[in-house]
Amino acid sequence: MNDFSGRTAVITGGGTGMGRALAVALVKESCHVAICDVSEDAMAETQALCQAISDVRVTTHLCDVSSEEDINRFQQEVEAAHGDVIHLLFNNAGIGGGGGFVAGDRGEWEKTFAVCWYGVYYGCRAFLPMLIKSDSGHIVNTSSVNGFWASLGPNVPHTAYAAAKFAVKGFSEALITDLRLNAPHINVSVVMPGHIGTSIAINSGKILGHTAPLEMSEAEVRDVRERLMSQPGPMTELLMNLSDDQLREFMHNRGIEFRDNAPTTADQAVDIILSGVKNNQWRILVGDDAERLDARVRANPFDVYDLDFTALTTISAS
Repeated sequence: MNDFSGRTAVITGGGTGMGRALAVALVKESCHVAICDVSEDAMAETQALCQAISDVRVTTHLCDVSSEEDINRFQQEVEAAHGDVIHLLFNNAGIGGGGGFVAGDRGEWEKTFAVCWYGVYYGCRAFLPMLIKSDSGHIVNTSSVNGFWASLGPNVPHTAYAAAKFAVKGFSEALITDLRLNAPHINVSVVMPGHIGTSIAINSGKILGHTAPLEMSEAEVRDVRERLMSQPGPMTELLMNLSDDQLREFMHNRGIEFRDNAPTTADQAVDIILSGVKNNQWRILVGDDAERLDARVRANPFDVYDLDFTALTTISAS
């Protein structure tokens, strides 16, 4: 599929970040778009950006992708608004966090896993019949570099997110054969971004029920301090010397810096993704950091979880 004009695309997590950039880029190519998100305000901003570019159909749908009921309702709304055929499905929605399996909060672990894995699975289940009705379709599932390297470094438990992203990668690879045998006009790509300039670090806390950093109570600040200091590393001494207000500011700025100081912007990421779709690449690495890390993991997979493995430990999801 090297031309998106007149096609219809479904994008989960279309309110911000790569989802918004995907919507804008596709509209520029005269593609109709249906986006879902948990934020109506964010979707309205995306819709306004798209409508300023073109008069193609752009619809917004409130949906929590971790809920199959929500996803199925989203599908029904898309069918009512766009007809019973779609051509592109971007399972893009995701959150960070979730922490560790051994000592982490089970509710946060399962919510992170549900958004990042079940959002992809439910999306494919719900929209596959509409893709099958197309003359040509493409599924694009967003995994992560943490889908081939299950770590943020030796001092950060990261099992929820990494387990989900490994599941997305494995599922997408298995779909290649499944679709070839049963729906050969549909292709699939798995996207593995490195550090992309999005608001995922800011938005994930909201979805997991965390108080905004600048609004944290004394008890919440204490919990954050204890959690961060339980992870040995160069930050420990710094955290010991921060006042509560300084720690609030530190946490606030960390999310902003993740968004604003990334080596790859959301727009650049989308250029890579859509080029990969047009070239029918089943595996799409996004960012030079993702390329480098992939090469290092492939070169010596036995040592990637050693304490002295010096890969980019600040890499996270889109």
